[in-house]
Amino acid sequence: MSRLAPPSAQLQLFDARDLGDRWQVRVSRRARRLSVRVYPGGRVEVVVPPGASPMTIERFVGMHRRWIDDRVADLSTVSGVAAETTPSRIHLAAIDRTLIVDYRRTASSEIRAVAVDANKLIVAGVLDNEQRVARAIQRWLMDLAHVELGRVLGEIADRHGFRFERIQIRRQRTRWGSCSASGTISLNVCAMFQDPAVMRYLLIHELSHTRHMNHSRRFWSQVEALEPDYRRLDRELLQGWQRVPGWMFT
Repeated sequence: MSRLAPPSAQLQLFDARDLGDRWQVRVSRRARRLSVRVYPGGRVEVVVPPGASPMTIERFVGMHRRWIDDRVADLSTVSGVAAETTPSRIHLAAIDRTLIVDYRRTASSEIRAVAVDANKLIVAGVLDNEQRVARAIQRWLMDLAHVELGRVLGEIADRHGFRFERIQIRRQRTRWGSCSASGTISLNVCAMFQDPAVMRYLLIHELSHTRHMNHSRRFWSQVEALEPDYRRLDRELLQGWQRVPGWMFT
């Protein structure tokens, strides 16, 4: 991986008010262009492809600075639930399910998250590290997403004659989903926080790639045949990171 400047030098791309852990520059091998995301709580992440120069990043940030500042202002004042690192309540809009989180300190060094019923999640273990706690909840959610998103994906595929080999759930920062040439559909676990219609559009989008491995006119015609309102839903999905709670990025 190509190196940019060290973290302190990267932060010097921005003015003094940006210093600290609220701004991050992340190099991604998957990135083909520069992009920026503002997460709940006001954290800013600039994603850059390998080899991007500090000057290029600085120019990019400058071009989008007004938008970034507006988004930071909006998301810095979101509810405490969105910004908290250890949630007390988890709302999964995609499946219309809300769980209360019960934290229980035990002597076990392994932190485990287990749903005891449809509305309660127990997180148990040595709870002295917020990052480890968040990761335990993330693992639980990824298992649940595999079941729930997989079920809806299978229903849509059966109803409309799509074929895919398997589904995998990932926790990505820049992509909502993908479909490989071998028929593996990858979905972002963060889809669980989206409106059901947006989640369904995402699944239709990826299933359509099993027939058209591109974004050609034929591909979008296929999508439109199953979801006429796809343009609005696609815009909502692009803004979907705003609905993802901060602990998912811990």
